[in-house]
Amino acid sequence: MSGHTGNTELLGQVLAKAKSEDRAALIAYLPAGFPTVDGAIAAVKSVIAGGADVVEVGLPHSDPVLDGPVIQTADDIALKGGVKIADVMRTVREAYEATGAPILVMTYWNPIDRYGIARFTAELAEAGGAGCILPDLPVQEAGMWREHAAKHGLATVFVVAPSSKDARLAEITAAGSGFVYAASLMGVTGTRVSVGAEAQELVRRTRATTELPVCVGLGVSNAVQAKEVAAFADGVIVGSAFVKRMLDAPDEAAGLEAVRELAGELAQGVRRV
Repeated sequence: MSGHTGNTELLGQVLAKAKSEDRAALIAYLPAGFPTVDGAIAAVKSVIAGGADVVEVGLPHSDPVLDGPVIQTADDIALKGGVKIADVMRTVREAYEATGAPILVMTYWNPIDRYGIARFTAELAEAGGAGCILPDLPVQEAGMWREHAAKHGLATVFVVAPSSKDARLAEITAAGSGFVYAASLMGVTGTRVSVGAEAQELVRRTRATTELPVCVGLGVSNAVQAKEVAAFADGVIVGSAFVKRMLDAPDEAAGLEAVRELAGELAQGVRRV
């Protein structure tokens, strides 16, 4: 199956379809290997069944500097379970084959660097992945990655933050593809009471530099907040709230039902009705 290309085009179509329906896309984040490799695959399928348009599969890391305590806890469970990059690829493959939804991998740079860029991009494309979100890869050091990703039809999603100056925003968005991940809160991810004005201003500034969809992550945990962000963003990214539902569930079956239910509530929220 050589010559397989990734699904960056599918990602674009799904985001465009949401826009044509006058709503924001719902993007869910779940770590691979949590609670188990099979459990994570089932969870990804559940959030898509519930109404998520796109899923980011997290590659668990021992030092997830940008992630709050909820995701760190899940990452620890996955790592103790022995999750490997091969399991991440399998998660992408099985979720994509079962649902046809765009699946991205969100990862820190170090694991890719150690694994090998050529190998990682080839395997992700082979699995049907749509691309990668790389929160800690500086744009000026991303040339080699971007070259391999483009060759395999994978999107490269960079993260922008309120601290990014306008010139820097333009540099980041020019280098990215798929969408732009706007981190609405400085510091770590996690759920917040209100995501608010800072995120809206960041989206406005980012949109001034690019035609790419701008999706907001970090802080949304319920339908009310999803609606608030959907009013100004192209996509609403939710992670910790899904992971927390899994962590709080008495067993895996209840966890899967809980994330499917949350996806349904959030999918209503992003519809702006």
